[in-house]
Amino acid sequence: MIVDIFNYSLTAILIGICGAWIFLIKSMITSFRLTPYLDKFEKTKHQSPKVSIILPARNEEEFLSQCLDTLIEQDYPNYEIIVIDDSSTDSTGKIISDYSKKNSKIIPVSARPKPDGWMGKNWACIEGYQKATGKLLLFTDADTKHSKNVISLAVSHLISLNLDALTAIPKMVSLDFWTKITLPMISTFLHTRFSAVRVNDPSKKTGYFFGSFFIIKQKTYEEVGTHEGVKQEIIEDGALGKKVKDLGYKLRMVRGDHLIDAMWARDKSTLWNALKRLMIPLYLQSHGIAVGIFFAVLFLLFIPFPILVYSSILGFETLSNSMVFSSSLTASILIYSGAVIEVKRGLHLKLIHALFGPIGSLVVVLGFLSGLLQAKKDSSISWRGRKYSMRDHVQDSIRI
Repeated sequence: MIVDIFNYSLTAILIGICGAWIFLIKSMITSFRLTPYLDKFEKTKHQSPKVSIILPARNEEEFLSQCLDTLIEQDYPNYEIIVIDDSSTDSTGKIISDYSKKNSKIIPVSARPKPDGWMGKNWACIEGYQKATGKLLLFTDADTKHSKNVISLAVSHLISLNLDALTAIPKMVSLDFWTKITLPMISTFLHTRFSAVRVNDPSKKTGYFFGSFFIIKQKTYEEVGTHEGVKQEIIEDGALGKKVKDLGYKLRMVRGDHLIDAMWARDKSTLWNALKRLMIPLYLQSHGIAVGIFFAVLFLLFIPFPILVYSSILGFETLSNSMVFSSSLTASILIYSGAVIEVKRGLHLKLIHALFGPIGSLVVVLGFLSGLLQAKKDSSISWRGRKYSMRDHVQDSIRI
């Protein structure tokens, strides 16, 4: 009797999980179907205003050269590349210096020491902006690669549609096994609140930038407060995009995964820190809601798999056992379906990486749990060799 009550309770939970995944999968399909592309728009005749590419770099010796090579080869006629050495301890500064000597488009900047209250990348962006002379500002990351015509497309898209800002969803390149099996699981949630469908809808409040590629009018950037207005944001691109949308400017998100490569995490260490930095700011906003979100992710991404094993061991002798098995099997299939859709249509990974979904889900859950425990202990985040305290500032980019 007790076992039956327990099984019926599990079945009710699993039915809820199935419903949530049906919604998530529907949102994913809608997002992939309706998100516009960077290179597909109705073009109008326009001039070629100067573009200032602002490229912060901290300890990027492994990736910076390939990024600069793709930026130097752009077919746009009027641009400059402002590369900021953000207090690097490797050969990043030398790479910037060497490139600037060979190409007049590259303007080297050595960032001054970061003031208190600033995140490192935000400070580097401001340091680069101080040197910018373009009417359009293109922010990108040092670990990105760009197709030859991407600036021309971005400028034409921005002007032709009379936008104030434009951001492109890149192809998220994964270098290690752990990122390849984890990213599909966490990415499924991006198609809900932060989807292009919501960002591009004027009636929705959702605004978001991908830090790997967004272009914005200089005037708009100044009027929303520049990076100084989001100086304490660890997810500064999201916060800046939110301000642009909140203040009524025209923002559009497009797919650029066939034109831009970017990285979310480079190895298991940066993956772990990336997961933690998503949870710590949420915990500081509301302990209870953050814990609730953790358990929601736990049940949505992972719990159906061990329940499926449990129900298989029980067998099918009773109705309650059969119901637990069928509902856990359905939930597991839905989770796998979401991972497969994301792998094939969004991340362009191999199908085998989706098959490791349960392990990827466990990594996400453990990363979030580690973030909660760290937030409770010292409320700090380690990122790119720096440690930041989050206690005194609510992170607006991921406000609950």
